[in-house]
Amino acid sequence: MLTAIIAVTLTVPDLAAAQSAYVAALGYRVAAEGVVSRALAAGWNAPLAEGRRYVLLQPASGEPTWLRLVQSPPVAGFEAMKTHGWNSNEILVQDPDALAASFVGSPFRVVGEPRPLSTNPAVRAMQAIGPAGELNYFTRIPPSGSVFIKTQARSYVDRTFIVVLGGASMQAMQAFYRDTLGAPVTEPVGAKIHVLQDAWGLPRETDTPLALVNFSTGFAIELDEYPPMAGPRPRRDGDLPPGMAMVSFVVDSLEARPLPWVAAPAARPESPYDGRRAGVLIGAAGEWIELVEAR
Repeated sequence: MLTAIIAVTLTVPDLAAAQSAYVAALGYRVAAEGVVSRALAAGWNAPLAEGRRYVLLQPASGEPTWLRLVQSPPVAGFEAMKTHGWNSNEILVQDPDALAASFVGSPFRVVGEPRPLSTNPAVRAMQAIGPAGELNYFTRIPPSGSVFIKTQARSYVDRTFIVVLGGASMQAMQAFYRDTLGAPVTEPVGAKIHVLQDAWGLPRETDTPLALVNFSTGFAIELDEYPPMAGPRPRRDGDLPPGMAMVSFVVDSLEARPLPWVAAPAARPESPYDGRRAGVLIGAAGEWIELVEAR
């Protein structure tokens, strides 16, 4: 059912500062900008978002996967990697070591130095906190590809290719993507996720259960079973979640199977929908998922 990631939506308290950071430090360009309409806010089941400014950013490669920044007041108690839901945006890059060096003095703060992944040493990644407190992974996939992802960055900093979901129950997350959305899901393995261990003050040898929703050779969802200290994400009633608020996926059909919509599909004129229908549902970890029909 899922075929690609089309957009990652971040809520940011200072839209101009966040936009400037992604353009200057990552080479993204402004593809569209505007104000959230009443219809779009209703289509997200977030009426409080009406009237807020947003910008749609695209990587230098021109790949059709966007970063959508929405101006939104901060929410007390929210911090990346401390609550359930979408917690990290993983972006393809050509040279994570050079990128980490370029972040000195920028709005991006490196919290994980470039290193091989514990689950796949051929893949090299680094992590940085962005201008609105969001966590980004910047990852180089070698020409040979990885086990599931076969595409490499086409520009110095390219598109999102993995989104990371943190939740209380690996079994519940696996069941949702397998049974509700019909996507293939791997069995969990133990992974050493240093940024998560550091966020919670856990020993470096701590293993986090990790599985993948590997729905294509170019995109995936990482499922992380978070420590028991993590809890639901605080959110204003009627608003988008703070931080990494929502991930939008392209699907072959919105009628392929019955889905628990919180906002039923409707046509959206704005980019990146361009007239296509989209609807919103909420997953097992409280994550907001937008499904956009293929043309």
